[in-house]
Order: sequence, then structure tokens, then C-alpha cells
Amino acid sequence: MATGKRPGDETIKRPFGVDVALARIRTAVAPYPKAAMFALAEEGYRTPFQQLIACLISIRTRDEESLPISRRLFQAAPTPAAIAALATEQIDALIRPSTFHERKAVQIRDIARRVVNEFGGDLPCDEEVMRSFAGVGIKCAHLALGIACGVPVISVDIHVHRVTNRWGYVSTTSPERTHDVLAGALPERHRVAINELLVPFGKHICTGVAPRCSTCPVLEMCQQVGVTSHR
Repeated sequence: MATGKRPGDETIKRPFGVDVALARIRTAVAPYPKAAMFALAEEGYRTPFQQLIACLISIRTRDEESLPISRRLFQAAPTPAAIAALATEQIDALIRPSTFHERKAVQIRDIARRVVNEFGGDLPCDEEVMRSFAGVGIKCAHLALGIACGVPVISVDIHVHRVTNRWGYVSTTSPERTHDVLAGALPERHRVAINELLVPFGKHICTGVAPRCSTCPVLEMCQQVGVTSHR
């Protein structure tokens, strides 16, 4: 990736090494809460169905809220068959205060019923199937495939998009474009971990406003694209 001076900056940046960067970031984010989907997997909620539904719940909802909501739903109904047996109103009550909870309740019920009726109660590790469900996009399908199925696919959220562009590792204007560029640039071994690591990194260190550059473990490699003030 590009190296050299930033405008107004006398520091010469080292070439960006993604292996070194992610190893350092893994150490740096260890004290912070894990990204919600990875935290759920560590707690045992790691089937493709559970991961997909938890990601659906998390859309437009902070991890601090979506994590306990997903736990509550799966404690009450851990399988597609159990959720399919619930009324929409029961699912809705379980997933509050997730944003758009009423619409998500309908989507969750419909997904559960399709999994039971079409796949015998086990959601397959199939991206086309996952993305055929209402409300499920590439980010959630890839998180479920990566975490539950071990498929080396990339899931790009706002943190992955912002941080990789700030590094200068990619230069894009949307998460969708970042996904496409990373798919061609990022080694397979990092494709699941990029989301696992950059979500807490983006929340607590490489923040959207005034990032903590003084404590960043990859500062000497980061081009600090767009950074006008930092801590």
C-alpha cells in the first residue's frame, strides 16, 4: 500500500503490513468487549441459524443492546423449530428494544419456518440460501458463514470500512466498495478476523471522531487518511 508523508506531516510511514497490524490489534483490543456475534459464539450460540438471527437483530442496534436481546431469544427458543412455534407477538416481546423489532419479529419467524420446512430444521452453510431471506444482506450472511461455518468471507461494517480507509489499505467511499476491494486484497486467513478485530478497535481506539492515535499500535503504518484531530 501507499507509503510516504501525509500533507503537513513530517513522519515517514512504514509500508502497511496487515499480518503485523492485526496481530498488534488483537493484543490492543483484548481488554474491550468482543464484537457481539463473536461474543455469542464463545457463549455457545454458534449455529448458522443463531448467528444469522443474531446479526438480523443487531441491524441498526448497538452491541450493548443486541447482545442481551439475542441471548434472551435463544434462551427461550434456541432452535428454528422452537422459534417457528412462537407467535410473532412472542418473538417481538423477546427482541425488544432492537430497532425495527416489529418488522424483525416477522422476518425471524419466517426464516425459522422456512428452515424447518425446507431444510429439516438445520440452516445450511449456503450464502445464496441465507441471502434469500428477507432482511438478510451480505454482511449478516458472511458473518454467519465465517463464524458458524468457517468460510473465509469478509463482513464489512462501518468500523471495518472506516479503519481500513484510514490506514490507506483501501480507498473507497462505501462499505460495499470496501468489501469488494478487500475481497481482492486481504489474505483469506484474515477475512473473518478483520471484523472480529476492527469492530472493537474502531469503537475504542480508532474512533470515528478524534481517534486515539497516541496509543494506536499501528500508527507508524497508518496513513491517517482524513484525520484532522486526534488524541
